[in-house]
Amino acid sequence: MRVADPCTLVIFGAAGDLTRRLLFPALYNLAHDGRLPDGFQIVGFARTDVGEEELREQLRAGVRESADHVDEAVLSRLAAQFSYIQSDFSDDAGWQNLTARVREAAADGQANALFYLATAPELFEVVCDRLAAFGLLEQGSGWRRVIVEKPFGQDLQSARDLNAHLTRLMDERQVYRIDHYLGKETVQNILVFRFGNGIFEPMWNRRYIDHVQITVAETVGVESRGAYYDHTGALRDMVPNHLFQLLTLTAMEPPSSFSATALHNEQAKVLDAVDELTAEDCGVNTLRAQYTDGELNGKPAAGYLGEPRVHPRSQTKTYAAFRIHVDNWRWAGVPFYLRTGKRLAAKRTEVVIQFRNAPLALFRAASVDLPGANRLVLSVQPTESISLEMSAKVPGPEITASQVEMTFCYNDYFGVERRTGYETLLYDAMIGDRSLFKRADVIEGGWRIVDPILKAWEEGACDLLHYAAGSQGPAEADRLLHGSARWRNIASV
Repeated sequence: MRVADPCTLVIFGAAGDLTRRLLFPALYNLAHDGRLPDGFQIVGFARTDVGEEELREQLRAGVRESADHVDEAVLSRLAAQFSYIQSDFSDDAGWQNLTARVREAAADGQANALFYLATAPELFEVVCDRLAAFGLLEQGSGWRRVIVEKPFGQDLQSARDLNAHLTRLMDERQVYRIDHYLGKETVQNILVFRFGNGIFEPMWNRRYIDHVQITVAETVGVESRGAYYDHTGALRDMVPNHLFQLLTLTAMEPPSSFSATALHNEQAKVLDAVDELTAEDCGVNTLRAQYTDGELNGKPAAGYLGEPRVHPRSQTKTYAAFRIHVDNWRWAGVPFYLRTGKRLAAKRTEVVIQFRNAPLALFRAASVDLPGANRLVLSVQPTESISLEMSAKVPGPEITASQVEMTFCYNDYFGVERRTGYETLLYDAMIGDRSLFKRADVIEGGWRIVDPILKAWEEGACDLLHYAAGSQGPAEADRLLHGSARWRNIASV
């Protein structure tokens, strides 16, 4: 890996939680690995009234909390490269200050600039309008790129509007729509695992796979995001981005190369092949729920309606599950089950590939318990690992089968330090590699699937169910599964 291009990184919303917990620790890891260029500068821009040195100390603390080991010399050098502009986003004085700093850096040989929108979604267009108005998006002697955080729109039309707005101000190749899940090693390894192993690639189709489960489960509630989440809900918050990224990487055809264009083309084809759900379909193939009072890790956990800044009679869903089909040659007839929720029994993000059962006639008379189905589990959180579940004979005179597991764990095998998931994405943005970022049509393809579900739910196509905090989710979620399929236990190790 080469050192990233010389550039100035401007973080809008730099005083927020995202910068402290994830972005600055990721920059520290890049600095520690020698990937940041000489003269690299970070300019923070936010409304928060905090002193520059105080904010630096908060960022240092974020690194110490996230890293296994901290090289204080590296951290001190990185903190010294950070400066802060305290300004409202509509204040010309703040923008003039920012423009002067970017131009000053350009005069010193840092003509490239990367702008990171770590702000509330309603400020995306505001910030980009101001960047354009002050000439900060113009690419002359250096490149200018903009990283846009999720959520990218609230529905299909708003996503289209935002895409159109951004591409009026800059070229599509300057827009980097980020999904931090794509910075996870296991997520990226799905491509290597699928297309680099001759033992699995021939079986990755309808002939051998019974169904696929994709789960993004969280133990946290809405924390301080009550007002935002109450207008968003689980479907908008997680499905068009995280779950559909995992879906497209799992179901896509082999790309012609690892270039951004080739990868995005295949991802778009997967979403295009997903049948749109009608209002009637949503009543059968989808489910929504909200958590109530319960117990998590032995401690009482308040229900959603008891969370701060949540309307006391809110109907917002904190859990969403549904069944879809990718209607193409590879996946015809294979159901994909997707679920996400807050305040569940464990934090877990995984893709489960369940293979079809082998013929069991040989075992019916010889075994009390018939051999179970083989499952491949690609785990993204809490550990990055790949497990294969299969049947083996239990020691003893009887022919009895039991499920056993072979596991490859990234940390155990490679001895990697903890990462936030943003390291690869920030580095790729600095070198101009868009393969792990989302193209406009992929964003809109996800919303095309989600929109009819949102509309059907608003029109009462399925009731709002409930589940206790700390549980597996609503028991009714089992009705979405067909045949012998069962949801994998979220709390299983």
